[in-house]
Amino acid sequence: MAVVHLPPPRPREWLALLPIVAGLYWLLADSGGTWLLLALAPGLLLLGGGLGLLLFPGDARTLGPIAIGSALGAVLSPLACWAAGLGDAFWLLLLSAASFVIAGRLSWLRTASYEGVPEVERSTSMDLKLALDELVLGYFVTAASIPGGALATRICEDAARLEKAITENGWDDDPAALHLPPPPPDDTQVERARLWGIDYEILRFESGFRTPPSLPGDDRWLQHDANRHCHVRLLRHAGAPRPWLLCIHGYRMGRAWMDFSLFSPNWLHHRLGLNLIQPVLPLHGPRSVGTKSGDHFLDGDLTDLLHAEMQTLWDLRRTLAWLRQHEPGARVGVLGFSLGGYNAALLATYEADLDFVIAGIPVIDLAAALWRVLPPAHLRYFAAHGLDEHRYRRLLAPVSPLARPPLQPIERRHIFAATGDRLVPPEHPLALSAHWQVPVTWYQGSHLSVRRERTMRQAVRAALDGAGWTLR
Repeated sequence: MAVVHLPPPRPREWLALLPIVAGLYWLLADSGGTWLLLALAPGLLLLGGGLGLLLFPGDARTLGPIAIGSALGAVLSPLACWAAGLGDAFWLLLLSAASFVIAGRLSWLRTASYEGVPEVERSTSMDLKLALDELVLGYFVTAASIPGGALATRICEDAARLEKAITENGWDDDPAALHLPPPPPDDTQVERARLWGIDYEILRFESGFRTPPSLPGDDRWLQHDANRHCHVRLLRHAGAPRPWLLCIHGYRMGRAWMDFSLFSPNWLHHRLGLNLIQPVLPLHGPRSVGTKSGDHFLDGDLTDLLHAEMQTLWDLRRTLAWLRQHEPGARVGVLGFSLGGYNAALLATYEADLDFVIAGIPVIDLAAALWRVLPPAHLRYFAAHGLDEHRYRRLLAPVSPLARPPLQPIERRHIFAATGDRLVPPEHPLALSAHWQVPVTWYQGSHLSVRRERTMRQAVRAALDGAGWTLR
């Protein structure tokens, strides 16, 4: 268990006055109807977030609206030149930018310190990185379909049925009995695609995933038609075989433009000379079943999350089975970010024939991640019906990367994480570090700054060198 040192609570957060002023300025800068349409979103977000921060200091959900509102204000402020005048546009931009920095600074002030983790550096650059994290966390929270009403009741009832099924089948003692190895797909289609001047291929096949009939929610899960089809991007070199890097994306990703921005083809494929294989996780990208990529994965529905993780492991292993069928002896390493780091670590407990596994900024405890952002009314309701964080975690144990030991040698396991991560606090990579018995490589940054961090690239190069991969 990580030793945590929490900062003392603050009785009042007077820095909240800045976003309050910014929000009022947005709403009152002009009285025209056109202006109201422009100013309503940033103004209300800044004002509401600021008031919440002032009245309820320390509430983890107040910084997200401020970060979103200030970023939206900075983007829209040039339009204010046309609607309200140059002077107002200047002050709106200044107040919005300052509120964004304030969101990052307040996030820094709330950051706990951990034994063995470097202190988060204090700088404007770090404030901006943390504010970006708060913006995305705020988006995740507001965009999630948090269960309520009859759905909340059903989740509590499903928990009892799920607990019975896990106990009766012994999946708590032997999770492998729940995860049978999938065969390679026998019917596949490959088509060519192009994005940003990058040529790649799209491999499609039926997932073939089926849930055990004793699990609750299997009938609902199988109704997600788009999710039944696997979608895998391939970037491979002609000529002699090369090593393959299996790239596992994060939550709400799965679109080619997003995944390519994280797993840079110019760096990994062209400069390092690797073949890339990028599966799209269930319920993401072209496999989405809601209005947004990732809907129903981490919205709080226990059975949806269990099925999503079961299918993720199945689909990743089926993708590897296809690769090894078409290229026997292929050398494969795994790189996952965030939710992809979770699934990279989970895959490491079932696939021994991997040259290395890199868990980047990995979320590891899904119960803790969800309980951190659930509204108090939901927490009280679930607890009153016997579904607290501890029980939620126990019911997810069959799909936890901490439930089984990794199958790779210790020198082939790698973890990197951010000291200032606001989406995945350090206790997540620290828990994986204790389980894997390897240290975490830390960088001074946040969750969203990972794309631009030199330490991340150094960690990837160290894993490639340690596996003996010959790079061009």
